[in-house]
Amino acid sequence: ITSTATRNYIGLSTKKFIRAPENDEHYTLDGTATSILVSGDSYAGTFRGMQSIIQLLPAKKSTVLSVPLVSIDDAPRFGYRGLMLDVARHFFPVDFVKKYIDFIALHKMNKFHWHLTDDQGWRIEIKKHPKLTEVGGYRNGTIIGHYPGTGNDNLRYGGFYTQDEIKEVVEYAAKRYITVIPEIEMPGHAKAALSAYPNLGCTGGPYEARQTWGVEEDVFCAGNDSVFLLLQDVLDEVISLFPSEYVHVGGDECPKVRWKACPKCQKRMKENNLKPILKELTFNQNANYLVEPITAFLKKRKDIDAIIFVSQSPEYIMPPTSNLLHGKYELDE
Repeated sequence: ITSTATRNYIGLSTKKFIRAPENDEHYTLDGTATSILVSGDSYAGTFRGMQSIIQLLPAKKSTVLSVPLVSIDDAPRFGYRGLMLDVARHFFPVDFVKKYIDFIALHKMNKFHWHLTDDQGWRIEIKKHPKLTEVGGYRNGTIIGHYPGTGNDNLRYGGFYTQDEIKEVVEYAAKRYITVIPEIEMPGHAKAALSAYPNLGCTGGPYEARQTWGVEEDVFCAGNDSVFLLLQDVLDEVISLFPSEYVHVGGDECPKVRWKACPKCQKRMKENNLKPILKELTFNQNANYLVEPITAFLKKRKDIDAIIFVSQSPEYIMPPTSNLLHGKYELDE
């Protein structure tokens, strides 16, 4: 980048003082015979333009780097453009996560959805509840091949990210104008957490992190107040690590088999005058009381909105503290 060169240079500029907020990723790129000029409506826009330069370079190794004569006027159509990485079923080290973020940046996406917990492993350090990673961060085997698999390798497997590593990844992403959105699964996909704290399940365990994929019947007990206290502790530490305005709190694939047979859950239903549990695998209006305390906590704690997976059921009522609903179809039990 130079202000004196007249040929064979790349010039970058940012109109940060006149940009419109809704167009802050807009940029123009002009490639001529003598120069490449990128002008962004913000630093993020200029960065997106730089990614276009990389995309215009030859895909194969070459001793000569050149781009075609081109004029680009570009802005994103969608405000949310993201990619997810599931590190619960398959753990990836920090170096790989950074490469993944580079891949997201190259494709001009702006959100990194980090799936940090599931039945198969708990991957984020929670200092107030260390067993979540000490115990829940590991499983005693993994299926061989694609689900349902051809057997089990019986090898201990796992890992987790320290809070310092989480901060490192968040900072790395921010420098590329990417927001990291953490996902903490609840009330289903909780087997790894239950292996660490079996008192949070309906049966009391013992539990161990799931070694195969699919849907797990053991979920957080909906009638146990200790569940809400632990989840609030977890989210309190999570939101201190992630500046994102959103936190994903799961909500998908939560069988109600355990709830139907659990005295605590049935007592809670009667106390809250809830209807009999229906057949849907995910939330319906009978389970709103599970969502509302968590979403209200996030909103009060740091004005954060919860993202929740729910079915296309008309019986589900979105809590007023959540403003984003990701609908997906589910099969009957």
